[in-house]
Amino acid sequence: MRGLLVYNGFLINDKFNELNDLFFHAAKELDIVLRGVKNSELLLEMGVSGSVRPAILAEEKPDFTVFWDKDILLAEYLESQGIPVYNSSRCIAVCDDKRRTHMALARAGLPMPETFIAPMTYTGVGFTDFSFVGAIEKKLSYPMVVKEAFGSFGAQVYRVSDRDELLELVRRSPAELIFQQYIESSAGRDVRLQVVGERVTAAMYRHSETDFRANVSAGGGMEPYEPSEQECELALAAARAVGADFAGVDLLLGDEGEGSLVCEVNSNAHFKNLMDCTGADTAHDILLYIKHAWERGRTG
Repeated sequence: MRGLLVYNGFLINDKFNELNDLFFHAAKELDIVLRGVKNSELLLEMGVSGSVRPAILAEEKPDFTVFWDKDILLAEYLESQGIPVYNSSRCIAVCDDKRRTHMALARAGLPMPETFIAPMTYTGVGFTDFSFVGAIEKKLSYPMVVKEAFGSFGAQVYRVSDRDELLELVRRSPAELIFQQYIESSAGRDVRLQVVGERVTAAMYRHSETDFRANVSAGGGMEPYEPSEQECELALAAARAVGADFAGVDLLLGDEGEGSLVCEVNSNAHFKNLMDCTGADTAHDILLYIKHAWERGRTG
């Protein structure tokens, strides 16, 4: 069984290299030949004669691709060549854009913070009319959470306390924003559940004493967590809602007696912290899931 691990050729550092190495180690254990390829090595060229297949695909068509990047057009191209891509281009697109994530969660009827999507405006124009802010204030009040639609590791997530802070943030931020209810009961704490297939394979509790965000990359702590049946069901439903084969699902903790809320679904969740915290080998779980799917395809 041969596969590709596609990663971004312009975002290379120890953190990302370590994650790639976990995949390569797991592949060796599972007798899978896994080749790492930068997205910049798979240039898409199109002309009057149609698309030109990158040389690496002409050599030998892989059985699958683990797509650890957000180059959505490239993922779509690989799918068009009949190559199974995990996660799919559609899933990556939905998870990469927090607006689309929450639309998918809402369509599935899943519990989440009250959420507004900023109206569309044009690059170079920005927001010239802030009347929409009043409608958001009436529903959410202060404090509220504002998130840029594209961002990772808890970055581009802000808590605003009043209208002045909100308008200042809206003026200086990209136009793609969401506005969310601030969940006081989950301030500085959340739960990350790792989903692979139809299983929750690991979970950790994240907490911070100094920040409303619980992300470990933002300075938070972590400890192993035993999720409830309700939390597992919610995480699995969230992964299904975005079409994920695997995902890191972040849950906010409700008040006493209330259920959890889906905060985010990460199609390319970095799982090294989860591994350090729980010992779970998510790279192995993902590749084993893909191998079983491949074997079923050959026999079915």
